[in-house]
Amino acid sequence: MPIDTRSPLFQPLSGVACPKVMIEYDGVPVQVIAGISVAAALLEAGVREFRRSIVGNMPRAPYCMMGVCFECFVEIDGVPNRQSCMTPVRAGMCIRRQDGAPDHSGDGDGDRA
Repeated sequence: MPIDTRSPLFQPLSGVACPKVMIEYDGVPVQVIAGISVAAALLEAGVREFRRSIVGNMPRAPYCMMGVCFECFVEIDGVPNRQSCMTPVRAGMCIRRQDGAPDHSGDGDGDRA
């Protein structure tokens, strides 16, 4: 699992109490701030690779954080093509990095890669 040291860009404000929940990313339990987007929670936890590109198999991560670029696709609770920047985190989520071509069967939120 590609987790780096925590970025100073994704740290909660000091002195502000934030409730936490447990999720799982690629089989590893991760404690994250409740109520924020999955993308923000994973970035705050140090995750730097959310999916691999179809061409070149290059690592990809959230870019726009507002549902436009589709770089943040992950699999959430077995459903592929979920836009992590538009999905609120909740306790018990099982999130996996998405590899390869997205499945356009209509199961996920996104409609393009």
